[in-house]
Amino acid sequence: MKGEISLTRLEASSPSRTLFRVELEVARALMEALANAAVSSPFFQINPSNGSRLPLKARTLRCFRKDENGTSSFTEPSQMELEVHNTDTIQESIVSTIGGLETNHDDIWKLFNDAQRNILHLNKQRLMALGELSKTQREKQLLLDRIEHLEAQNQSVVKVKTDNQSVCCELLLRMDSMVLSGLIGTEEASDLRRMVMENKVSLGDAFCNIQQKGDTELLTELRHFSDKSKRIGFHIVHICTEMAPIVSVGSLASYVTGISCALQRKGNLVEVILPKYSSLDLEEVQGFRKVEAEVRSYFGGRWHGNRIWTGVIYGIGVTFIEPLYHSSFFNRDKIYGYSDDFERFTYFSRASLDYLVKSGKQPDVLHIHNWETAIIGPLFWDIFVNQGLGSTRILFTCHGFNSQCLEKPDTLALCGLDPSRLHRPDRLQDNIKTHLVNILKGGIVYSNKVVVASSIHSKDRIIRNLSHGLESTLAIHKEKLLVSPYGFDDTIWDPSKDKFLPAKYSADDMKGKSVCKIALKQRLGFSGDTSSVIVGCIYSQVSDVDLENLKAAVLLAMRKGAQFVFMGASKTPSVNAELESFQEELKDENVRFVNKYNEGVAHLVLAGSDIILCQSFHDPVQQVPLKAIKYGAAPVAITLNDYTLRHSENHDFGSTNVSLYLLSTFANMSLSQALDQIKNDPTRWNLKIKDAMLKDFSWDAECHDIHSEAYASIKNL
Repeated sequence: MKGEISLTRLEASSPSRTLFRVELEVARALMEALANAAVSSPFFQINPSNGSRLPLKARTLRCFRKDENGTSSFTEPSQMELEVHNTDTIQESIVSTIGGLETNHDDIWKLFNDAQRNILHLNKQRLMALGELSKTQREKQLLLDRIEHLEAQNQSVVKVKTDNQSVCCELLLRMDSMVLSGLIGTEEASDLRRMVMENKVSLGDAFCNIQQKGDTELLTELRHFSDKSKRIGFHIVHICTEMAPIVSVGSLASYVTGISCALQRKGNLVEVILPKYSSLDLEEVQGFRKVEAEVRSYFGGRWHGNRIWTGVIYGIGVTFIEPLYHSSFFNRDKIYGYSDDFERFTYFSRASLDYLVKSGKQPDVLHIHNWETAIIGPLFWDIFVNQGLGSTRILFTCHGFNSQCLEKPDTLALCGLDPSRLHRPDRLQDNIKTHLVNILKGGIVYSNKVVVASSIHSKDRIIRNLSHGLESTLAIHKEKLLVSPYGFDDTIWDPSKDKFLPAKYSADDMKGKSVCKIALKQRLGFSGDTSSVIVGCIYSQVSDVDLENLKAAVLLAMRKGAQFVFMGASKTPSVNAELESFQEELKDENVRFVNKYNEGVAHLVLAGSDIILCQSFHDPVQQVPLKAIKYGAAPVAITLNDYTLRHSENHDFGSTNVSLYLLSTFANMSLSQALDQIKNDPTRWNLKIKDAMLKDFSWDAECHDIHSEAYASIKNL
């Protein structure tokens, strides 16, 4: 009916459910007010003639509205349909009451008018918000599409580079197989290798599906491959006992992989030769294959056969040597720590050189590591230099002088060396126990360059204090001694592209670090806002002394209002028990222990922390101080020792850029000083952190440059 107001129809015809609810609540409030007014009003009138009570005559309810010209008027009579019990009775009461309250119609109209204006305003705001939301969603989608496009382009470039590297390594390894099987001679193999090593050739396009092709077919393609360019890099062959992620015990594994990838990214050809440990089931590893021909190696007065395995890891060509007769040498539970370690690794070293000669390889540099392959130095110059390796030179890397391997001189004869020629003070004779030979010393004496890996120690300090009895030897060979810092893989450890972080950031845009800090606090259940300082500690080993220092550091941080997070697990059960006891003792809401190492959590701890407490700045395995700097967290030593303070003020000769920066910027700063500076001088602190983040401490930086210069210098000898 015209003019009727039906709440049911109003709900059905409303364009917005939210708007309808607002209108409905206003209508209900109005009806409730009118009903209350009706109840309080009399439903009878007094007959003036006799004083009797007469029923009040119902009056017509008219809705007061404005027409299109803004003029107020009454509409036709309207009937309110209320879906309640006794609807007619209530309606009559309301109509009578309103009739009696016509004098108050201005108040009623004002209520309607205010409600209408509020509804219109809310609706307008809602439409504006929807428009802004739609615009934001469109912009977000455009950004996501752009990011996806850029990531696809980046992955495409990385894939092409990786494919070219893998194809190059696979071709070179297949050439080894061709030589060992007699398909081609060593001279032709050498020419083909030089051709493949040209950097300007697109190998990925020229050679595909290599693993599905036989040696004969592949050789035909190689012989027709005539697109050559000038070679600019070196051919480097590492002979070592570890390589991440295949077999990793200490710092050597990450070093070999890190520097190899960095060198190959800069245009060099890098290969690695490793023992075939029984724990490595290469038949299950995609891309690895056995070379059908055997390589014979001299050991213990006779020649023994070896099986060869080849494959590609991280774009690096890797060769495994598996002894057939001395199969027990590398069929052990551990890599090191046996009474026959000298025999085991000497056999491997000799077999590696025999393999190089048999396959016709002529690398520019043989890169050997620690005492385990140091015997290659005297083996090379006394036996192999005249077997087609006349242009090859030796670089020896030492990751510490505390493990040297002292043996009786006669044991040198096992691999074909002459003990009488080598058991001399200027060669392998040990400086202290002169009746023995020192295998590590042989690596120093018989190498063209010696690189000591350290991110904090200078050449002078290494010679004077860390040589473990080899000070006189190192002093004699000081000119060929170099110090190189360790690096870290910035394709994994970089907050601007870290896949583990909820938000990425860099020195130029630090907003993401605040997001990471909030995410870390939420994950650990920390309370408070982002202004509270978070101190992180990522550890793998904790000594008893470190444990006491850690406890003192936690209590200090708590007193200064900081929040503390431990992450990691010691290999010493007693230390873990102590930490768990300390955790139980504290039971503080601002301290958290993560008792198991987790890769994703480690990234978040670095990104969300303001300070990273380090056991030592000399951290060759995890490189926590360098990673902390990259993630905008200040590395702070647990304790300050006399050497750290002295070294930071008076640098020794032969320090690396990494060590100079670390020691001058952070090594002389205690945890208490760091916390105070964050609180009292945040502007200065933020500038220091941003400046640190701009430094490049990856494998591609100073570490690569030192090795590249070393290769160039010995190649010209």
